[in-house]
Amino acid sequence: MKKLIALYKVPKDPEAFMERYRSGHLPLVDKIPNLIRTELTLIDRTLMGEPGNYLLAEMYFENDAFKDAMQSPENAAAGGDLAKFAGGLVTIMIGSIVP
Repeated sequence: MKKLIALYKVPKDPEAFMERYRSGHLPLVDKIPNLIRTELTLIDRTLMGEPGNYLLAEMYFENDAFKDAMQSPENAAAGGDLAKFAGGLVTIMIGSIVP
């Protein structure tokens, strides 16, 4: 299984950020084809490493469907939206779940 992972730094206004994220961005993410599920984790604190992280978003895909999902117009729309409101806050990564 593949994951698209987004790690967000603490925004200036966390409440406004989450409202925008939930009402504007997540509906676009939900339209990405072959998306199995999305998990959101609010970061309570950092025990080791670089502090200042706020939110971790993990989007799950089957391996054979991941490429098509990433090349879809729906993913392009979600990425364009992300750049508009969180471009300076987010790091995007791709990973594989280790069996």
